[in-house]
Amino acid sequence: MSAIFGPAGSSEEFSKSHKSSTEMPEYLSEMGLDAFEYQCGQGVRVSDSVAAALKEKAEKFGITLSLHSPYFISLSGIEPEKRDKSIDYILQSAAAAQKMGAKRIVIHSGSCSKISREEALSLAKDTLKRAREAAVAAGYEDIIFCPETMGKFNQLGNLEEVLELCRLDDSFLPTVDFGHLNARTLGKVNSKEAFEHILDEIENRLGSDRLKIFHSHFSKIEYTPGGGEKKHLTFEDELYGPRFEPLMELIAKKNLSPTFICESAGTQDSDALAMKKHYLEFI
Repeated sequence: MSAIFGPAGSSEEFSKSHKSSTEMPEYLSEMGLDAFEYQCGQGVRVSDSVAAALKEKAEKFGITLSLHSPYFISLSGIEPEKRDKSIDYILQSAAAAQKMGAKRIVIHSGSCSKISREEALSLAKDTLKRAREAAVAAGYEDIIFCPETMGKFNQLGNLEEVLELCRLDDSFLPTVDFGHLNARTLGKVNSKEAFEHILDEIENRLGSDRLKIFHSHFSKIEYTPGGGEKKHLTFEDELYGPRFEPLMELIAKKNLSPTFICESAGTQDSDALAMKKHYLEFI
């Protein structure tokens, strides 16, 4: 096994000449990429016919699919109704993922702006545990939950918190968003040493098996001292980072096989390819 790479959603280049996400697998295969993350950030609205076509094309062209669940999921919402609704969104995401042949769903952790981080994590753990139980009961036990590290200070989802969420179930994998972690630390996750520390923490908390196949997002992200993440950039940015090159070298030399989904602003496919090419230099 080796690391795989692809974009989150449709790039500007893809959108110039393609109308349907069902065309994405062939497009990515021709580019030399091997993964695609379907975006349900604004809600799970994918028809059965589109899901079936996407599954067929992904299998034909060797593209591994994942799905990003709605952004408005809040595992740590103060109101019980909001947490219950978040479980519904997770189940909707799992159902759509199963129909399109995706094995992983990315899940936002939630907010901790009105309560302590400890309280927020406790609520999130309860919500995610109940969501997993509901998913298994509904026949989605093969869908892997991937809680994501977040980029804003007031969001639940630093590395430690996400790894703690993943310890709830042996099947869970972290979505390590290196751009988010760099943004929430104001630029401190941008070196080989910082990347290696993150990989070591994953292994120490979750074991080598899950380290080997963790999920990841990567993009350069502008941040502010007052809040953390501000907006996604492209790899042309020289100011904010993080740089992908040291991480690609580490992943190759450690013989890891994560899924890297690039979330650059509009250039996510070409930037994903840049990551893959650099990674292959060390294989």
